[in-house]
Parts: sequence; structure tokens; C-alpha cells
Amino acid sequence: MAALISVDEARALISRAIAPLGAEEISLEMAAGRVLARGVVAAIDQPPFDAAAMDGYAVRFKDAAAPGALRVIGVSAAGARFSGAVAPGGAVRIFTGAPMPEGANHVIIQEETQREGDFVTISTSPSRAANVRPAGVDFRRGDTLGRAGERLSPRALALIAAGDVAHVAAARRPRVGVLANGDELRPPGRGLGPDDIVSSIPYGLRPMIEAWGGEAVDLGTARDDPDDISSRIGTARDLDIIVPVGGASVGDRDYMRAAFHARGFTPIFEKVAIKPGKPTWFGRLEGGPFVLGLPGNPASALVTARIFLKTAIDCCLGGGGEDHVGLRLGAPLAANGPRETYLRAKRRAGAGGEGLVEAFADQDSSLLGILAASDALIRRRAGAPAAAAGEPVRCLLW
Repeated sequence: MAALISVDEARALISRAIAPLGAEEISLEMAAGRVLARGVVAAIDQPPFDAAAMDGYAVRFKDAAAPGALRVIGVSAAGARFSGAVAPGGAVRIFTGAPMPEGANHVIIQEETQREGDFVTISTSPSRAANVRPAGVDFRRGDTLGRAGERLSPRALALIAAGDVAHVAAARRPRVGVLANGDELRPPGRGLGPDDIVSSIPYGLRPMIEAWGGEAVDLGTARDDPDDISSRIGTARDLDIIVPVGGASVGDRDYMRAAFHARGFTPIFEKVAIKPGKPTWFGRLEGGPFVLGLPGNPASALVTARIFLKTAIDCCLGGGGEDHVGLRLGAPLAANGPRETYLRAKRRAGAGGEGLVEAFADQDSSLLGILAASDALIRRRAGAPAAAAGEPVRCLLW
């Protein structure tokens, strides 16, 4: 009988087996959500020149310190700088973001001036030079703008673009095939026979794979037929990971594992001490992709995907590690059994604004309504004692 291993042992085995896939050079236009394989440094200072922080007049601070009239000698706008220099007694009309003219080190905001023809009168006496963004105040050429392992958010992309960087080295996305199995499964909207059910798990798994940085590949739904399963495995050998769903228990019509073994599968683990999701299995096809088998119940499949498939994808991308968060219980929990358990739960704010989490009463692994309503998984270690409301717990968010 195959050994029943812990969740931590299973994740560690996945992490040891899967190496990063390497890097590819991509444009910033294609980089949203990608993971950096190498750090990014700025190619320029930002801003690249001293720039006005306000609309007004660029002057020498010495001239602004005493109220009086200054001669306006030109205009500096974004993309069209004033090419001359500001001499004593001079001023240049300037707009936010425009380069500061030579000789000027202060901007008088337009609300503190009065313009008459070619002269502007200053109505205040500033105590120090102001309203100028010095060159490089945001970052300098050579400064780090992104680190290896960072997932590129829209904010990070804007920062990198400002550093005049057009391409980055991103971790190659793993290609992950989802293979459903069952004679009873039908696509949504196609109509059901008296013994049919709608196939739902792939519609949750594929977007999860994309959100975690993988490229989801639909391998379809295999019949309860070893030859059909084997044929689909054969078309997937160029993938990085195959995720068969269901067909791996001990029923007379559960052919999935046997079909993979016939194709040269070497197991690394075959079941996990977890609830839901005990029949989760992992290994590799000889000379081919890794295989992570998930249970056929919807909650079991998606919960174990969050724990184990995300780990596998993170390893392909060069990352990994814990991503649990700490919250406090909004309601008590009973003592846990002998398997590590992940309870579908909902977060909420407590009376004082603190983050609370509360498990749903019904944890049946076939219930999609509760699965969809949940936004967290409460981690309960094997044999954990009863926990009172307010006690801290570790959670996975999803």
C-alpha cells in the first residue's frame, strides 16, 4: 500500500523535483503578470532633468526672495524647453513637468503672481527654493526597478517603463494541461442524459493556472477507457505539467493512474494525509512532463490545486515558499481529526476592524456553492485541538 505523506512532505517533494524552466526576453507590452527571471535596472535618471512641479514662473530664487517685477523672457513647456538662460531679473513662464531653464532654481506658482504684458509681479516672499523636481529624485540610472522572482503588476510595469526599459527577462510560463475523466461528464449547455453531470472542475482549474502564471491547455474529457486516456496522454508529452482530474481512486472504472503507469509514469507520492483531497498523486512521465493527479470532487480538486498545483507552477517560475496569512477566528472550531484539513471559509472585519475568518458549517467536498462563496482556506493541522473564537489561525487566500 502506498505511503500516506503529510502536506508539508508533499509540497517539499514537488519543490525538489521541479526546477525553474528558464527565461525568455519579452516586451513590456507582453509582461503584465509575468515573473521576472532577472532583475531590472534603470537606463536613465527619473526625471531626466530638473523639472517644474507646478505651473508658474521659473526664476532665480534670489529674485523671488524680494517681491517685485521680473521680465518674462520665454516659455518652457513639456516637450518644448526654453533654450536660453535666466539672468538676474528674468523669468520664464513654465508648466508642470517642463524642464527648468538654465539659471533658474525656483518656481513661483501662478496663483502668487500678477502678469502685466512682459512683466510678472511676485506677491509673496518664499523662504526657500521650491516647486522643482530635481533630476533623479525618483530613481537614478542603475537603480534596481524590479527583482528576480517579482510578479509584474501594472504599477511595476509603469516604473520599469519610466526607467526607459522596453524588454525584460521573464520566467518561461509552464504549459499545464488539464485532463478531465468520466463517461458521465458533459460540457455546460449541451443538455444532460439521465445519468450525466456537468463538467465543472476544468472551468475553475484553467483560470487558476493562468492566474498563477501558467499557460492552461485543455486536454478535454477522456472516457472511462484506458485507450482514450492513453491517447490523450500521448498528445500532452510536450507540456510541462499534466493535471489529470478524477479516475484515480479504487473503483472498477478508475483507469487514470494505470494509464499513466503504462505510459512510463514514475510516482513520487501517491496519496496525501489531507482533507479534502487524500487521493492526490504526483510523479513524472519518463522523459516528459510532471503529472499532478487531483481528486474528482470539485472542492477536493480546487483545494488541492491551490495547495499543490500552485506550488508546482511557482517552482517552474523560480519561486515558491509559504503564502499563508494570519487571521483570527470569527467562530469556534471543533478539534481536528488525523488528517490536515483545509476548511472553506469567508473573511470579514471584526468590530474593531481586525481581520476575522469563519468556516462554513458544511464542508462536503461536492458542494460548489460553498466553494464559490469562500475566499479563504483555514489550515487545521492533524490532531489540532478545538479553537475558540478570536484565536489565531493560518489561512490560504483564494
